[in-house]
Amino acid sequence: MLRKFFTIIFLAALSISAQTGQKVSSRLQSLMRQNTSEPIQVFITFADKKTDLNTARQHPESVVSTKSLERRRKVLPENALIDQSDLPVSAEYISELEQQGIKIRHVLKWFNAVSAEIIPSKISKIASLPFVKNLDLLSRYKVQTGKLEKGKPVLPTNAPQSILAFDYGDSYPQVNQLKVPQLHNMGINGQGVIIAVLDAGFNNLAHEVFNTMQIIAKYDFVNHDPGVGDSTDLGSGSHGTATLSAIGGFKAGKLIGPAFAAKYILCKTENTSSETPVEEDNWMAAIQWADSIGADISSTALGYIGFDDPYTDYTWESMNGNTCRITVAADLAVKKGIAVFNSAGNEGFNAAHNTLGAPADGDSVIAVGAVDMTGIRVSFSSVGNTIDGRIKPDIMAMGLSVTLASPGGPNVYYQGAGTSFSCPLAAGAAALVLCARPYLTPMQLKNALITTASNSAAPNREYGWGIINAEAALGSIPLPVELVSFTAEKTSGATILKWSTATEKNNRGFFIESSIDKIKWVQLDFVEGNGSTTKISSYKYSDSRKDNGGMVYYRLRQVDFDGTISLSKTIETGIFSKEYFLSQNYPNPFNPSTTIEYHVAYEGNVVLKVFNIMGSEVKILVNGVKSAGTYSVQFDAGDLPSGMYCYSLEANNTVIRKSMMLLK
Repeated sequence: MLRKFFTIIFLAALSISAQTGQKVSSRLQSLMRQNTSEPIQVFITFADKKTDLNTARQHPESVVSTKSLERRRKVLPENALIDQSDLPVSAEYISELEQQGIKIRHVLKWFNAVSAEIIPSKISKIASLPFVKNLDLLSRYKVQTGKLEKGKPVLPTNAPQSILAFDYGDSYPQVNQLKVPQLHNMGINGQGVIIAVLDAGFNNLAHEVFNTMQIIAKYDFVNHDPGVGDSTDLGSGSHGTATLSAIGGFKAGKLIGPAFAAKYILCKTENTSSETPVEEDNWMAAIQWADSIGADISSTALGYIGFDDPYTDYTWESMNGNTCRITVAADLAVKKGIAVFNSAGNEGFNAAHNTLGAPADGDSVIAVGAVDMTGIRVSFSSVGNTIDGRIKPDIMAMGLSVTLASPGGPNVYYQGAGTSFSCPLAAGAAALVLCARPYLTPMQLKNALITTASNSAAPNREYGWGIINAEAALGSIPLPVELVSFTAEKTSGATILKWSTATEKNNRGFFIESSIDKIKWVQLDFVEGNGSTTKISSYKYSDSRKDNGGMVYYRLRQVDFDGTISLSKTIETGIFSKEYFLSQNYPNPFNPSTTIEYHVAYEGNVVLKVFNIMGSEVKILVNGVKSAGTYSVQFDAGDLPSGMYCYSLEANNTVIRKSMMLLK
């Protein structure tokens, strides 16, 4: 009897071991057999998310920012602006892993996973947890970057400086090649576009070229803090300083980047201090953070290829658009409405196979190669095609003798070489097109760039579709009706909307939409176009719905004769609400800071506090007299542990409470 009982226990143990083994990838099992006691970095995927999607869709602003939702409307239906990938990873699962002594690196909600450091002896225990779906080795890569070099580009003697809006100095060749000055002359400078720059850090933001740059958010995903410079952190930010200057710097007579009027999100994703390869999870965490804030474009001047044992799984043969996790994340970002630009790589030409670096292989990613001032491909520029036969790179820009801000001082400049610098130039030029045509989806933007590029008639694995032409790309996109004015007049019984257009192009008319929070929009009516080609056309609409005394927002969606529907204009009208309003924080979940907006109806004392889940006060964000109006405040939770927190607005005998999630 005892022997039989022992046999049952033994067989059960084997069964558990077999089940555990099925959850652990073969390459991770191979590393475990080396009997190392050093912590290794793993990718832990969970079996489910404990948040209900339908419930979350009723309040999508609690998941991502209003700006992100607005961008997503270009590519997703109104009832599906968020999906399962946007829902937060279960805090309960994360807490259980931490109780097991696991150090969490990044929470990756798009993959329902975390990256973590773990001692190999604990892998079987973690795999046995019922909510763990699988464990894999965190993939690593050798990073490709550009380099700085001395010497100055030769400014063509026939440069028409007298007819340019700006003095570009030595940066003229790099922007003129892309026909950027022509758009600047039209007043198109990137305003209204949010660009996320993912790089090795930005250690000289005090450089004169950044004096007017609008940086709205920044975070160090290597060291897990808000600082993106060097200080005492791991990693040098000289490379990021250079790429950021290329895309959006501004110093007349020295350097002017294409999108100098855009807003920027800075993400430090690369640790240059170590000779070990970079982990892909830094980039993945950064792109989902940028998405939640509302980035329209991302620019990454880094590429990743295979490394030494035991990390040789990603090589040129993996460049098929579906193998590398970082590529999957990049394509997912495009699906959510972000135009993703990435350096093709600096591995040069190989007649036998591609030399790309992930995520440039993504089918939705715009991979950028490098040419010199004359338009000839530079020898170091990586070539395609992808393993599944797609043409890469997609486009080209100048990547040799590119004028850049130096990390060496507040007014020092260098020249750089690499697809590291052709990528931000191309992304900046694309931002100008998006600035003028904000309704474009990422794939529409990509199509406009490649179909008007220099090699569009015969794209190949060395040049792709060729050097982009921002002026031609913009001209290839049908122009919506130009809105001259859009006003609202409050009457006793209605709100009267009036607008006028100046165009030579007919239009079918306008959808009138209304909102009280700029998140959920209601279609009120359709106003037909006048059908003429007169220069000025005037329209009028009366909203006679009952006025609840709140702030009301209106916008127009123009419908062209070809069926294209585009967002024309948004205005605000109405009166201040008689009720106070507290918005959902964004991003949410967040790490370590988030933004909270609130509306005050009447002048008076306002208190905004944060509490932990036990109801204990942890921080007072606002305590003072505020005039009627709308405000925003930053909440930095860098000194607080992960978990659920509540925040409340107290004013004029009114108390409003909401909750938020901090995930570190």
